Amino acid sequence: MTSSIVATDSVLTIDVGTAHTRAALFDVVGGQYRFIAAGTASTTIAPPFSDVREGATRAIQQLQAITGRTLIASDGSLLTPSLPDGSGVDSIATTLSAGPDLRVVAVGLLQDVSLQSALNLAATSYASIVETIHLNDRRRQAERIDAILRARPNLIIIAGGVEEGASHSIFTLLEAVGLASYLIPKTHRPLVIYAGNSAVRQQVKDALGAIVDLFITPNIRPSLNSEQLSVAQPDLAKVFKTLRASQMFGVSDLEHWSEGRLLPTATAFGRMVRFLGRLYDPQKAVLGLDIGATATTIAAGLQGELILRVFPQLGTGEKVNRLLDHVAAERIVRWIPDETSLARVLDFLANKAAYPHSLPASEEELILEQAVAREIIAAATREAFAEPPFDLPRAHSEVLPWTEPILLSGSVLSHAPTPGQALMIALDGAQPTGISTIVLDQNNLLASLGAAAEINSLLAVQVLESHAFINLGTVIAPVGIARRGSPVLRIRVTYENGRETKSEVKFGSLAAIPLPSGQSAQLHVQPLQRFDVGLGGPGRGGRIRVAGGALGIVIDARGRPLQLAKDPAQRSQQLQRWRAALDK
Repeated sequence: MTSSIVATDSVLTIDVGTAHTRAALFDVVGGQYRFIAAGTASTTIAPPFSDVREGATRAIQQLQAITGRTLIASDGSLLTPSLPDGSGVDSIATTLSAGPDLRVVAVGLLQDVSLQSALNLAATSYASIVETIHLNDRRRQAERIDAILRARPNLIIIAGGVEEGASHSIFTLLEAVGLASYLIPKTHRPLVIYAGNSAVRQQVKDALGAIVDLFITPNIRPSLNSEQLSVAQPDLAKVFKTLRASQMFGVSDLEHWSEGRLLPTATAFGRMVRFLGRLYDPQKAVLGLDIGATATTIAAGLQGELILRVFPQLGTGEKVNRLLDHVAAERIVRWIPDETSLARVLDFLANKAAYPHSLPASEEELILEQAVAREIIAAATREAFAEPPFDLPRAHSEVLPWTEPILLSGSVLSHAPTPGQALMIALDGAQPTGISTIVLDQNNLLASLGAAAEINSLLAVQVLESHAFINLGTVIAPVGIARRGSPVLRIRVTYENGRETKSEVKFGSLAAIPLPSGQSAQLHVQPLQRFDVGLGGPGRGGRIRVAGGALGIVIDARGRPLQLAKDPAQRSQQLQRWRAALDK
């Protein structure tokens, strides 16, 4: 329980997305920070406005209309700090995801070591890799220079050389970067991040400092077996802001309004997850999934460590057909209970890419959109946790790590017709294991809270504990192998009034045990047949206290990884049965 004694500082957050700009107000109510309201407007990066301030102002004006609180002065400026009459706000924080992907050239000495670290750093932002260069790529120096010129990057990330290691080899790569940058007109030259061996920092400055805007960070690969991306992420965020300010009018003003607190949305989202990772069970990772129109972000926080992966090629909007670069279209078809042709799925993807802001106009389109969301989540989580930079506790390498809680964000989830449908998308896509609380960010606040946490960390915690988020329920997903229909779990629920219920769970089943929001219960879980629920190993059970939610306690004993029936008729029955189990 957080303290009820807080400073009475109000915070306004502005989130500029590709389609919508949101303004959210947070203030103290009854001694606790609360989410007050939000205003939304269309993002105005495109003509006729071509100015992000217009969309931000309209969102704030809508927020004024909802709350009756004056936030904009008569001259059009924001009222800061707040005034005795209650108008204005004390602080502003801004997040930004709108705009084209960063075109990145990744440079490293060894392909599987420093180059991979450069790629991993780029993957923590909205970046598209347009070229890679390393010592063993078998190209002559002139060919490397030509490759950079053809790629037209706006950012080059250079990694290479472990600390106290050999440094001579890096100069060959620096020469290619420097000569290529020199041949590019000054107004179009890329920004450069050097995140390699600190022993050659001065030589890097001498070689590149007069040619490009250079950012030098600590070494992201200090040894062959260690990687520390977090040391370079602040400079990557600065590069992002610098590039966005040159690409979109009004970004510099948002930065000024925020007193330098403008962050990439994914960075702010990851900051919130990392912060929560310090507060929750040290044996489980806090997992955040943000499924956006133009990008999907996966973040996992554990004891102050953070895994952050941004997938700008995976979104539910104009890039939706790029999902086919990661999965076969047949994998989308399998989530549709009624007979649907592959051509219909391809047609849906093409139409969604052409009209990215369109809403489902029929039940069929809703099912198709949710099927796509399942595969986006599956592809993103699979890639994010394939080779994590640090160990995450899990039953085995082919399943998701133990998590608590799981935070869900994104319109495809928050706009689902029922909480049960939102939960099913997450369960089918991410396939969590063990015992996890699933929380829905119904107001798309997580990134805003991550940005506001720099102003007031207590605000972020108290708002997360409030009704601004929906607790969908506690999910129990045992991991193991058994025959369909055989018992794999025994559960006893003791409610606050002393009433008890007992259940024996069979492999392949999905069911919900009611536990309303605002109530709690003591849960005793005993795995059978050496199934694992994350309580100490296969066959280990235990008692835990769980909080109520929209779906109560959900038992997902369908197996990990999830197996769908191959026969279309059987699969249709399977999907309908699962949906009916959580149709709330």
